Amino acid sequence: MADLIVKAAVKEALDDKNVSSDFYDALDERVDDLLADAARRAEENGRKTVQPRDL
Repeated sequence: MADLIVKAAVKEALDDKNVSSDFYDALDERVDDLLADAARRAEENGRKTVQPRDL
């Protein structure tokens, strides 16, 4: 699986919090699941374009 998140951006977004190294893997898996669900939903609705409403 490709890395879908940018670690530096996550660290910046969480500002003054510490981030464990395994958090990034878990977040990446969650994002991968969201994308797969959105793609499935778009396809079920006869579209090739994934839209915000597919989330």
